[in-house]
Amino acid sequence: MNRWHEHPGVRHHSQLTVGERAADLMRNGMGSWPFVFVFLCFMAVWAAVNGKHGVDPYPFILLNLFLSMVAGLQGAILLISAKRADSISSEVAIHTLDNTKQLQELIEANTVLTTTVAELATQIHEHVCGNHSAG
Repeated sequence: MNRWHEHPGVRHHSQLTVGERAADLMRNGMGSWPFVFVFLCFMAVWAAVNGKHGVDPYPFILLNLFLSMVAGLQGAILLISAKRADSISSEVAIHTLDNTKQLQELIEANTVLTTTVAELATQIHEHVCGNHSAG
């Protein structure tokens, strides 16, 4: 299971637009095995109920219409979901970049501090022990 929604750099819940929430719901719903199994069961029940003399007799004209509409919308739904996934990836990448910049600044500050400490330690050593290199 993806845990991107727990990432501190990704907006969630009330911070999302209605369209973003809808894209998340569609992606999570249509992109799941339960959806596939429910869809297959629905198709089997439709075929069994309609058989030869049902509401939508062979070759299932109404069912074909619905499936064509679903196929037509599915492309748009997949693109919307892909855009949402790209948006999430971008938010994670920007958050990571910001953290990397902050860490780089801390490392540079730490390097300066370490250099200063080393210089002070050398000065203290020379002051306490004196310069014995002439000896």
